[in-house]
Amino acid sequence: MKINLMIFITSVKEQGKNRLMMKTFESDIRPVTGDIIDDPGFDPRFHNGYEVVKVTVNYASNECLVSLHPLAIEIEEIRMETYLEKLEAHGWRAVSKEELKSI
Repeated sequence: MKINLMIFITSVKEQGKNRLMMKTFESDIRPVTGDIIDDPGFDPRFHNGYEVVKVTVNYASNECLVSLHPLAIEIEEIRMETYLEKLEAHGWRAVSKEELKSI
């Protein structure tokens, strides 16, 4: 099954730079609400994993859309751009609202 992980990232200090990031892979394991997802792109200064808050399964297309708990950067010691670069280095990519509608 094609799994699309999504995380919304926002910063109180850097308003207007909100990003929706997605990572896609194939897996026989389908996440469920409450699971904790770990990924090498996640910075341990924030979390060691993110909770699954919503799962949408489309059996016709054999796809699963997995929403992770949003990340709000406000008091942590890392800039949002630095965090985004780390995610991108590990296979995450920015997704537009238009692209999200086509998934």
